[in-house]
Amino acid sequence: MSVVPASKETRLRGNLIWFNSDKGHGFIRTEDGQRLLVEESGYEPGHVLGDRCAGTPVSFDLQEATADADARAVRVTVVTVEPARRARIRHR
Repeated sequence: MSVVPASKETRLRGNLIWFNSDKGHGFIRTEDGQRLLVEESGYEPGHVLGDRCAGTPVSFDLQEATADADARAVRVTVVTVEPARRARIRHR
């Protein structure tokens, strides 16, 4: 299987649908609505999530489908979302 090369700027994004740590796999829904398998080995070190991760934003590379296997997400990392900064009130 070949992995579609991507830089940090071109990595795909999506949200975790679910992940079962007992089974060692789960699914990601891409921004385009595609459902991709993600295995525990597909996560970058330190980014493996537990069972309660539905809706967590992630970025990943796409491993293309072959005759033996469907497309899957690899090199998965959790996307940290910065909270919006609040505007300061200026007093004169």
